[in-house]
Amino acid sequence: MILDALTRAQAARFAALDPLLPEPAPPPDGAVLTAALPGGERVAGVVVRTLHQPGAAQTLWSARDVRELHPIVGGTGGAGVDALLSRWRQRLEPSGPDSSCVVTWPSRDAEATAPLLAHGFVPLTVLAARTGRLPLGTSVCAVRRATPADLDALVDLAMAEVEYAALVGGGIVRPDARAIKRATVSGHLERGDPTWIAELEGVAVGMVEAWETDAQPGSWARTRVRAGRWVFVNCLSVLPSARGLGVGRTLMDAVHGALLGPRSAGSFLYYNPPNPLSPTFWARQGYRPLWTVWELRPADALR
Repeated sequence: MILDALTRAQAARFAALDPLLPEPAPPPDGAVLTAALPGGERVAGVVVRTLHQPGAAQTLWSARDVRELHPIVGGTGGAGVDALLSRWRQRLEPSGPDSSCVVTWPSRDAEATAPLLAHGFVPLTVLAARTGRLPLGTSVCAVRRATPADLDALVDLAMAEVEYAALVGGGIVRPDARAIKRATVSGHLERGDPTWIAELEGVAVGMVEAWETDAQPGSWARTRVRAGRWVFVNCLSVLPSARGLGVGRTLMDAVHGALLGPRSAGSFLYYNPPNPLSPTFWARQGYRPLWTVWELRPADALR
């Protein structure tokens, strides 16, 4: 009963914060946490533990042992988040070095920022969305749909993104990273997931993967964006030697032109705020933060 009341109050607060946020989904199955504020008001949360197996694609941007907290704090804002994080620290089980604690929270909820920082979290990832249309720019390179013959070049480009993300964000260059990327890219090509490749003077210098997804009840997308048909941009990568020339914008023009139609609700993607290139680039493309993924590694670092 308390969870239902907190969920309704949280839904109302989120709607007031950001009209683009979806209605909160029911909490997932997991370990339930409860905490009390100094005035006696209670908040709750659900902790879900995920163990990624070696070789899984997620291990290139995530720890293998992930404990994710889904706060349900009603209308208490930052105070409720702080109380819940303190309770989580008391209940946290010991973990190894390849572990993390994760909280995904609306980017516009500034009240939650101070408590998350105080407990050791950093904003490593943002889910950004775009709902409007922008005029297309002038192409600076040749862009075409990729084919299986481009696999080697696509893997090189994907690895360039992983390596840069490891410098400035949460990416992890594991020993099997190239094999993981090769299997992932090959799988996208085999399934026909749209992939574009950019070339300058016949040399592959950039790539982007993107596809349409329906945000329907029960789907992962529905927990992050409002109901409708969306375009999800999975990976954009430009070689270091070609950055700053407009290759990324030309690739995104191809994505937006091909996949965004009259019935599209918009498009969304993930980027790393610590990346000195990403926030400015994606803002110019019309994307703005919707959710922030707060993370700390290892999990034992939770304060």
